[in-house]
Amino acid sequence: MNLRKPYNGDLIMKVYEISWHKYLLPPIHPEGWRILAVVAAISALLGVLFEPLGWVGAVITVWCFYFFRDPVRITPVGESLVVSPADGVVQMVGLAPPPPELEMGDKPLTRISVFMSVFNVHVNRVPIAGKIVKTHYHKGTFVNASLDKASENNERQSVRLKIKGEDREIAFVQIAGLVARRILCGLNEKQEVNGGERFGLIRFGSRLDVYLPEGVEPLVIPGQTAVAGETILADVSGEQKTRSGEIR
Repeated sequence: MNLRKPYNGDLIMKVYEISWHKYLLPPIHPEGWRILAVVAAISALLGVLFEPLGWVGAVITVWCFYFFRDPVRITPVGESLVVSPADGVVQMVGLAPPPPELEMGDKPLTRISVFMSVFNVHVNRVPIAGKIVKTHYHKGTFVNASLDKASENNERQSVRLKIKGEDREIAFVQIAGLVARRILCGLNEKQEVNGGERFGLIRFGSRLDVYLPEGVEPLVIPGQTAVAGETILADVSGEQKTRSGEIR
């Protein structure tokens, strides 16, 4: 009797195709094409005027392509799962009141901060399925996004979301950094979204804050690397408890 599972060539090829494009030739976010065209044109002009500058420009052009990459992500299925909205390092996990403009009260909630360097993917993703209750843009300063005060003082785009099938809400905030000068957010109030969906971009280094509902414990720790749309930050069902970590 042959107990081996049937060979699924189509599935294997699909996984291979996703992996190949994800790491070697990812799609580019629409915001990047205009900048990429300008940088490439300037690089070509510099190359005509002085060849060494052309090579420098070519390196910058490749970096721009790399910066605006928008790879495919495999989001875990589960309406109670909160996934990371950004690529980067989990910088802080602690209690903090949500942004006042979202009108969620001043009671401290568990906040998870993910810091993006200029080398991370900067396309942002919705952390959990639900309905957008409120969005608000706050014009502020541009201090280092790794500082705690950046949550209060920096330019930011705040979003309040009612979790699908729940009476509870969650908040997530795009925060501009020291060199970031443009926040893009494509979400509108009353819009229904799914976890892992693309919703925006922050240009050139920044941070994403996620405010969990009261009583929900974080499943990540400071120093951990997060992948947007894939890394699970929390489970609002409460089935999982706070984890610890070790340097290995």
